[in-house]
Amino acid sequence: MKAIEIKTITKSDGSISLEKTGLNGGIPVRVLILSEEEDMEEKNYLKFLSNNPALDFLNEPEENVYSAKDGKPFKN
Repeated sequence: MKAIEIKTITKSDGSISLEKTGLNGGIPVRVLILSEEEDMEEKNYLKFLSNNPALDFLNEPEENVYSAKDGKPFKN
């Protein structure tokens, strides 16, 4: 399977059109749409997880099994 990334902007009605893809005509393709709005959805998802009482057990002292000595600091 060949993957091709083509960036485009949605039209006012929400539809999109694709320019030439470099593929032969008449072959089946799958289209995966990744919206730039996904980042905001991810932030909302992480906020939901951090406030979810089902995960409160992670705040228990016995769940704190790692220390700063267990790895290297993350540098951006």
